[in-house]
Order: sequence, then C-alpha cells, then structure tokens
Amino acid sequence: MSLERATHGARHVAIIMDGNGRWAKKRHLPRAVGHQRGVEAVRTLVRAAREMGLEALTLYAFSTENWRRSEDEVSTLMGLLKRYIQEDLAEFVANNVRLRIIGDYTVLARDIVALLDEALAKTAANDGTTLVVALNYGAQDEIARAAAKAAAKGAITPEAIEAELDTAGLPPLDLLIRTSGEVRLSNFLLWQAAYAEMIFTDVLWPDFKPAHLAEALEEFSRRERRYGGR
Repeated sequence: MSLERATHGARHVAIIMDGNGRWAKKRHLPRAVGHQRGVEAVRTLVRAAREMGLEALTLYAFSTENWRRSEDEVSTLMGLLKRYIQEDLAEFVANNVRLRIIGDYTVLARDIVALLDEALAKTAANDGTTLVVALNYGAQDEIARAAAKAAAKGAITPEAIEAELDTAGLPPLDLLIRTSGEVRLSNFLLWQAAYAEMIFTDVLWPDFKPAHLAEALEEFSRRERRYGGR
C-alpha cells in the first residue's frame, strides 16, 4: 500500500486523547492505571502513524487548564511523560521520528525540561514523521502570543499570525480526532482547525487502536473539503 493510500491524502492528524479516567472507572481501577494505559496507546499509535507515513501527528498531552487537576494526578501525568521520553527516545532516533513540542514546556520540572531538550536536540535532524506533543498548551494563549509577536514586527494579518504560531512550519491540519464521546475542542488548535475535518468517537483513549486511526482516515477520504467554496 502506498503512503498516500495509507493516509488517504492526510498529512497532519491531531488527537484529543480523552477518556483515561473513565476507562479506569469502568474497570474499578485507579485513574493512574487509566493514564498508564493511555501512554501505551500513545506508543502504539505513534508507531502506526510512522508506518502509515503520516507527516505529522499532534497529541494533546497536557493543557494549560490541566494544572487545575489534583496535585497527585498532575504528578502522575508528569511521571508518565518523563518515562515515555526516556523509554522511547532511542526508538525515535532509530526510526527517523522528529519530536516537537507546542506550548510552554519550560515551566515544567527542571529534569523533565532537560529530558525534553535532549529529545528535541537528538531528533531535530530526523525527517520522517513529526510527533508533536502539546504540553502546557492552550490555543487561546498560543493565538495571543502569536498576535503579539506579529504586531511587534508590523501589520497584524492572518498570514503574520500563522507564521508565529507554535505549529509554524508543520503541514496544515487535515483531521482532528477526539476520543471518549465528548464533542468540543477544549482550547486545542483553534486556529489550525479552521478548515480541518473533525471526527468524534465514543472509543475511550486507552482503547483507541491503529485500526481506529485507519477508520478515521478512511472517513476523512470520503469528506469533500471545499474551504468555503462550492
């Protein structure tokens, strides 16, 4: 199967990974177990995205609003992030995956920042799939920062703002998927999603498999994208 057929023409897919807590609750397990299974789903899907030939996969890992969660849950999420990068960095390097972070990750714990800096540096020259991880990210904050940077340079135009977004240089967003049955964007890629196709699935994130991604890409291929035209 050609890469174009595998992705059905999609270059950039973004996913709001929702439902870890509900997955655990349904099984009478601690939320932390749901987050652990969510990380396993990330690992599997990143490998599938690379094999399919997606140019970019953007995952909503931690939002600016997630700091409102309990201290224990935030600690669990940060610990899982740290372990994922530690365990998978060598695989990223070996398989030509480039890591990119959107949002202000520099406010995270010093050891996590150092680990992310190392991962960014070691994968910077890779030119296969780009794994974009949204950390301490909020789209409204991103747009405000981009507009301020654009204003400092001259006229504020859509093109000037887009050039200053965290996602500058990435392919345009083709498809945005949200798991767990919720139907909202939750302050994620608001600018980039202007003409993206959207798919909302009831599948909880820990249960989201490469087959679900393939189904979403097939659905994407059936959409008629007119970008405001007829």
